[in-house]
Amino acid sequence: MSNVTKASIAGVSMLALAACNPATHQEDVPVEAGTAETGGERQIVEIDPNNDPRLWLEEVEGEEAIAWAEGENARTFERLQGDERYQGLYDQALAVYQSEDRIPYGTFQGGYVWNFWQDATNTHGLWRRTTMESYLTDSPDWDVILDLDTLSDAEESNWVWRGANCLAPAYDRCMITLSDGGSDAAVRREFSVSERGFVEGGFVTPEAKGGVSWIDADTLMVGLATSEGDTTDSGYPSVAYRWARGTDLSAATEAVRGDREDVGLFSFRVEDSDGTVYMMASEADTFYDTTWWYLPNEGEAMQLPLPPKSSIQEMYQGQLVFTLQEDWTPVEGGETYPSGALLSFEMAAFAASGELPDVHTVYVLRERQSLGGIGATRSALMVAIDENVVGGIEAFQFADGEWTSESLPVPENLTIALGSTNSSEDIAFMNAEGFLTPDTLYMINAADMTVNPIKSIPERFNAEGLVVEQLEAESTDGTMIPYFVVRREDTVMDGSTPTLLYAYGGFEVSIRPSYSGSRGQLWLENGGAYVVANIRGGGEFGPSWHQAGLKMDRQRIYDDLIAVAEDMHTNGLTSPRRTAVYGGSNGGLLTGVMYTQRPDLWNAVISAVPLLDMLRYHTLLAGASWMGEYGNPEDPDEGAFLRSISPYHNVDANGEYPEIYLYTSTKDDRVHPGHARKMAHLLSELGHDYLYYENIEGGHSAAANLEELARRDAMLYAFLMQKLMD
Repeated sequence: MSNVTKASIAGVSMLALAACNPATHQEDVPVEAGTAETGGERQIVEIDPNNDPRLWLEEVEGEEAIAWAEGENARTFERLQGDERYQGLYDQALAVYQSEDRIPYGTFQGGYVWNFWQDATNTHGLWRRTTMESYLTDSPDWDVILDLDTLSDAEESNWVWRGANCLAPAYDRCMITLSDGGSDAAVRREFSVSERGFVEGGFVTPEAKGGVSWIDADTLMVGLATSEGDTTDSGYPSVAYRWARGTDLSAATEAVRGDREDVGLFSFRVEDSDGTVYMMASEADTFYDTTWWYLPNEGEAMQLPLPPKSSIQEMYQGQLVFTLQEDWTPVEGGETYPSGALLSFEMAAFAASGELPDVHTVYVLRERQSLGGIGATRSALMVAIDENVVGGIEAFQFADGEWTSESLPVPENLTIALGSTNSSEDIAFMNAEGFLTPDTLYMINAADMTVNPIKSIPERFNAEGLVVEQLEAESTDGTMIPYFVVRREDTVMDGSTPTLLYAYGGFEVSIRPSYSGSRGQLWLENGGAYVVANIRGGGEFGPSWHQAGLKMDRQRIYDDLIAVAEDMHTNGLTSPRRTAVYGGSNGGLLTGVMYTQRPDLWNAVISAVPLLDMLRYHTLLAGASWMGEYGNPEDPDEGAFLRSISPYHNVDANGEYPEIYLYTSTKDDRVHPGHARKMAHLLSELGHDYLYYENIEGGHSAAANLEELARRDAMLYAFLMQKLMD
């Protein structure tokens, strides 16, 4: 099964963007957080969220709004695509994205490795499989199961692949999820692998947010936001139904119902290595508080005895494995389990009695540790554990009521990502990479605990003379904030190095070292430095690192990034004239705040698919689901705080600001494009420098295919070169 985490449920992570993820040094003039250096008396533009003059820009496909966006695109294209460097940057980025020597990552199930592949010829992509024997060769013999380009042409749709859910153990019947243009809302259609086609009269859902999972060959568990009665205020499903083959979806029987005020209710299937299946559901009361349900085939749904801040991860040898995001004392006067712990109990015992069985400790985090991917194989439970933002993997076994483990021999000082696992197989995949170390795919054999490299990519850029260092900056409350610097070894510390600072700072998402051919070729090879700040709000050091910046404590996150930027300037790596800050989604909010609070620190700001209007965010698309992270704008205290940090509500008409590059997507049905649109329109009226780009397709990544990814990157780096290098 896939790990059932809050981030995967509501999908705010911008990890896809993370991989894109004066000439002399001057002492910084201290500026109090929340203020800006200005060219005159400070004049904040007052905007009433209930009477916003730019509400017309919230009409996603409104004729006037689209015409405005197209006009902005034309201006931006003229500036960025008209740069003499643009075409070369685009060609380099496209060559990286379309390279045939990329690793064909896959999942191993039913005796095959399954992969989805896009290249220059197959822009929509191929869903394909091959045997393990063939996969281990340099040129696997791929059997194409579904050609999305052919399907898109035949159906006159811009199909974007969103995955396949295939029924074990045969893996022949699959529910394929397809999005038209890249939005989160999608259709699900039953597909027969053996017959290479969609099943006539099979399961088909209308386009909606939500999901489906197999109960058995003739029954699905379905949760879809298709009507007001089945949809939460956040736009996600609120009910899970059992849907029998041959019946209309409207005749499906209710399995469990949540509340309209929930974030959403999501059903899923867990399967043990002996084939035992449990249907479950997570009722996300808030983004971080969940009621967990067991859905037996007969009888009422049973609430699992888990604390609200917890996440079900896996099933292994009868043990339901889960993590804690809060301290938990399940029995009054009994043992207290710490936040961040990995625990388990016997699922069959709970299903029989409805009572909490004995709880077993799998692992307790040490300081500066965090849990990464967790996946069950037939012989071990694999757990990726990061320490100081670099990774390792522990293999756990359960016997006689106790968990034991051994460390797998993985490469040191790299980002280790656990890939595909299958509870009925001993084969698992693992990826290792670093800022200067190309990706290598490893095969883990859980039966003998061996780890062997099987595929790797060649070097995409010249890393000779480049170094990586991990530094720390002291935030305003004394907390030490680590950050990575990728730079030339012979960098002269006189503040002259063009430097791109990236951060995210939210939703317990960890930003770890990653290898990027486009970043290497388009930025590092051209003399730029790259910095990643592991600020609070992320998950780099467990739940407490994230929770330190929730709601009205969020200024800590912004102070952390300010501290990193000031440290970069103090140590001479760069200077405000040569610094840009970049983030997307929640990171777009982060950089929007950097724009309004400390414009003196940057010469360029990039705010991608951002949240910027923090007084209306909860009314736009999935925004209501994030009130557990940001707070409620309608609460007097939280609303006042949100007004104090909301970029859209803190632009000084007389302020001196760096140029900001805002980009979004019309098809983003997660973070509303109105955020970026309204900010750009406001800046235009005030005469502040900005660029705006809206991709008409692309969803939350702002790119629906490889060509659009290359265009996104080429324009980004053209902008950075203009601002930091010219």
